[in-house]
Amino acid sequence: MNVTLYGYWRSLATYRVRVALNLKGIDYEEISINLAAGEQFGETYAALNPQHVLPVLNHDGRDITQSMAILEYIEDIWASPKLLPVAAYEKAQIRALALVTIADTHPLIVPRVRNFLNTEWKLDESAQTKWAQHWFTVGNEAIERILVKSGRAKTYSFGNEVSLADIALASHAIGSALFKVDISKTPIFAKIFSNCMLLPAFANAHPLKQEGAPKTV
Repeated sequence: MNVTLYGYWRSLATYRVRVALNLKGIDYEEISINLAAGEQFGETYAALNPQHVLPVLNHDGRDITQSMAILEYIEDIWASPKLLPVAAYEKAQIRALALVTIADTHPLIVPRVRNFLNTEWKLDESAQTKWAQHWFTVGNEAIERILVKSGRAKTYSFGNEVSLADIALASHAIGSALFKVDISKTPIFAKIFSNCMLLPAFANAHPLKQEGAPKTV
């Protein structure tokens, strides 16, 4: 079995995949694609992912893109520990919560979007940060409301076992911190994130612990 992850220290999508691989106890090699230097647009990486985004998981010679698809692939290939329940409704709830950040928030703050804000509307770094802070805050509030409505949050989002939703929420909380957004105003979400970070699988995958990362941002 050969598992290679193409990622970047700051990539929140790559963080999600790191956590899943760590939870499953899968040995993997990570190859850094420097987004800041534009390596994602080079011919070598374009052959792996024509969309020029991260991450890519290569498993035994097969490439999988998009973090949600990768997470579900990991769940299908490596059965334990389970990150999704069997029951259809519960599975849909977990996916829906995960997609609040994976599909709704994160796509709005990635470098290609912020670069477009600059090139098209001359929004400087300060304005781009304000943009990202707004969408992280909106996401935080939505996550909190969903957790309250569900009524199932305990140690983690849906009880006392880690699920795919917790991986997604942890990436959202880390992104919030990178953009100086305080999650203490969403206390259930904040507590779940704190519990997740007590687990080595989450903590060791943190962007600032990866090769090439600065000590602080």
